[in-house]
Amino acid sequence: MTTGKYDIYSKDFDLEDCMAQAQQGNPDAQVSIAYCYIRGKHGLKKDKAKGFEYLQKGFEHLRQGAESGDGRSMAHLGECYEEGLGVEKDEKQAFEWYRKSTEAGNARGMALLGLCYEYGTGVEKDEKQAFEWYRKSAEAGYARGMRLLGACYEEGLGVEKDEAQAYEWYCKSAEAGDAYGMALLGWCYTEGTGVEKDEAQAYEWYRKSAEAGNAEGMALLGLCYEEGLGVGKDEKQAFEWYRKSAEAGNAEGMRLLGLCYAEGTGVGKDEKQAFEWYRKSAEAGDARGMVLLGSCYEYGTGVEQDEAQAFEWFRKSAEAGDAVGMALLGLCYEYGTGIGKDEAEAYGWYCKSAEAGGAVGMAWLGLCYEHGKGVAKDEAEAYGWYRKSAEAGDAYGMALLGQCYADGTGVEEDEKQACEWYRKSAEAGDATGMRLLGLCYAEGTGVEQDEAQAFEWFRKS
Repeated sequence: MTTGKYDIYSKDFDLEDCMAQAQQGNPDAQVSIAYCYIRGKHGLKKDKAKGFEYLQKGFEHLRQGAESGDGRSMAHLGECYEEGLGVEKDEKQAFEWYRKSTEAGNARGMALLGLCYEYGTGVEKDEKQAFEWYRKSAEAGYARGMRLLGACYEEGLGVEKDEAQAYEWYCKSAEAGDAYGMALLGWCYTEGTGVEKDEAQAYEWYRKSAEAGNAEGMALLGLCYEEGLGVGKDEKQAFEWYRKSAEAGNAEGMRLLGLCYAEGTGVGKDEKQAFEWYRKSAEAGDARGMVLLGSCYEYGTGVEQDEAQAFEWFRKSAEAGDAVGMALLGLCYEYGTGIGKDEAEAYGWYCKSAEAGGAVGMAWLGLCYEHGKGVAKDEAEAYGWYRKSAEAGDAYGMALLGQCYADGTGVEEDEKQACEWYRKSAEAGDATGMRLLGLCYAEGTGVEQDEAQAFEWFRKS
């Protein structure tokens, strides 16, 4: 029977002690160490071969415990069936063992049964049932159950959305020792979800999560150091935490580590290392990592240029729901990058990107309407999409909106408005906006003529 001391989700779990006990032949500890290696938990690098080695030592004990009615062993055995660990994968068997563990009163099994209902593992999807089992697990004192219940309230899964309740359950989960719950509590403070925004509190919870071994918390702690959120800016610390997150198997951490190498953040620039970490991130399922990997192939950054590979990774990113990936896939179709030109396909992907909230997709969709690419020309629609893009923060969209005001495209001509949007675009770093703002100053269009200002903005562009 796996006690709380050897439960990897318990706040009482001690890796060093568990490892020592596993090496001395304790079957409960062997199973727990196996999971740590297989999943990269508690700071151990993912190593499935080593995990299976420990699992084989403790598996028979686990089966005997489950068959003799021990709830913890039943829950663990269910995981073995779910993931094919030491036994042939069988989701229905996994569900059955989780169900049996709940009948034995096991709180962890209740959370795992809830996950089956949420994702349709061995049973038909049922979000209300998922919520109910998370609630039971949480009320039985299981920290992970508390975190999953909080996520239900945050996302409106099987229950009405309630950010205050989400925050409360994340609090309880974090205080009960759940490392991922700590990261989610930090995110509440970052975003103001159910509580007032507080960067210092966010940083503290990310730090606790990271120090407790959570890879997501490590990545978020790195972001705090990189951007100076709740703590002094420190690019070397940011790099170190991204590295730890990446080495713990976190796809976002891999991507952020790649960006460090690409931009020289806390480490020397190294395009090949950037490419390698983007590749790992993409292969681990990170949609934005796929975008960055595709860009490497498109421009030959850190790898030999390969437009067909670029197209493939943009396609995977788009299919994974990334709005930027959708826009870049559209661009491939528009210009024939790695695929035959197809303006109708380009327009379709720009639409999907815009509908998914992609500011750059909105700008490129506006261009389709302005120039009649893949759709009938419609200047009013073009103006509308440029405005949405600009208001969503896209610097190029701001420049395009300014041009609408300058030329009277889909809106009444207004030189002052044009100049203002060029200024916003330029200040946001867009070269087109800088050049057009320079022209405004050079010609005195919408602003008082100023050759020195014109020169400065031309120089910056």
